[in-house]
Amino acid sequence: MDPAPSVHFFTRHVDEDGMLTPRSKAANKNKQPFVIGVAGGTASGKTTVCNMIIQQLHDHRVVLVNQDSFYRGLTQEEMEYVSEYNFDHPDAFDTEQLLECLQKMKQSERIQIPVYDFKKHQRSTERFRQVNAADVIIMEGILVFHDARVRELMNMKIFVDTDADVRLARRIRRDTLERGRDVNGVIEQYAKFVKPAFDDFVLPTKKYADVIIPRGGDNHVAIDLIVQHIRTKLGQHDLSKIYANVYVIQSTFQIRGMHTLIRDQETTKHDFVFYADRLIRLVVEHGLGHLPFKEKQVVTPTGSIYIGVDFCKQLCGVSIIRSGESMENALRACCKGIKIGKILIHREGDNGKQLIYEKLPKDIAERHVLLLDPVLATGNSAVQAIELLLRKGVPEDHIIFLNLISAPEGIHAVCKRFPTLKIVTSEIDAALNEEFRVIPGMGEFGDRYFGTDDGPENVFESPYKSIYGSNGAT
Repeated sequence: MDPAPSVHFFTRHVDEDGMLTPRSKAANKNKQPFVIGVAGGTASGKTTVCNMIIQQLHDHRVVLVNQDSFYRGLTQEEMEYVSEYNFDHPDAFDTEQLLECLQKMKQSERIQIPVYDFKKHQRSTERFRQVNAADVIIMEGILVFHDARVRELMNMKIFVDTDADVRLARRIRRDTLERGRDVNGVIEQYAKFVKPAFDDFVLPTKKYADVIIPRGGDNHVAIDLIVQHIRTKLGQHDLSKIYANVYVIQSTFQIRGMHTLIRDQETTKHDFVFYADRLIRLVVEHGLGHLPFKEKQVVTPTGSIYIGVDFCKQLCGVSIIRSGESMENALRACCKGIKIGKILIHREGDNGKQLIYEKLPKDIAERHVLLLDPVLATGNSAVQAIELLLRKGVPEDHIIFLNLISAPEGIHAVCKRFPTLKIVTSEIDAALNEEFRVIPGMGEFGDRYFGTDDGPENVFESPYKSIYGSNGAT
């Protein structure tokens, strides 16, 4: 059996009231493509990995860009001593042009990529490759992680790790068949330049990788995991393109790991609550970042002036009972003394929309509201809660809806009806199933969090269950 894959996996704008907002809506309307960097030693299988990813992402616009296209053309003097030229050194590439092209592609601009002739060691003056806008850009090459400016443009970095003997054999076959070189020359070049350059320049960039794939294209399990992650990010990406008021917190493999734990049906209640609380805290803090601020000057203990911001004072939380109450502690930890209201909505299957109970601050119309519920499913209960807030006089653009996970159907339902409300979530899932449950989802959040499911560790009955029932999604 194959071993498991190694996965080491304020711009400011001022509104009419002189308040500072974190980002303008215009800045979010044009979401950028998802950029993947694929690095590794010569003939490690980078192109094979790229092609496998492209094949599995067949329903998206994907473009592959090879770093080899950006080799510098050799001068006449270099041509005379071509056997002494190190093609694996960072200086062999026109990194400035590569960076310029990648920046334009990130802005969805059409570009022209040079065509390099490996037999003449020159760029073609008559031909170029035209690249149109794409959903996914894959940048492949031995040294694509070497320049920090290029790395910063990448959303995911993959390092293909293949045994040196395998790479040498592949290089001999490739250079003799495709690049017109003889075996002795390939071996001599490998020993003199390729291997030392790999040790000095390529291998050190492995530390920048988000994902390391042993055995290259032979590691189908690792590639399947990568494609699944990319598909998840693309799904979130597409909805963020459609709705400028949807914000997905920046995914890291730490966040992905916590999601893995809370979604696992075997996770104990203790661990579920622990990691759910960590994720909730991140969502709450991200949501607070979308509130308006006023600029404020303070004097530091050194007698210096610091120009910062003053928090929005008119703020409150509103939790949708009962799952939303799991988010209250995180909000209180971030906002000392914050008022929190309650809304209870009865759900009869998926169609029940009856408001049973509400207790809100009397001056809620004057406040910014953080609406709390960890799961946005159909959006029916969320719509009821938001409409109640609007009837109470809360401006739509003063509401920030915080969830852990959201279904596309719920986002469509809420955003189409309330285009100026903001949704902040940590992940957008695939869809709803026939029972209106989020998939892949994490089950009944309220039951798992408050301990009212039938698991062997849950030896107590939550006082909420008899009052509110067991369904915890909005």
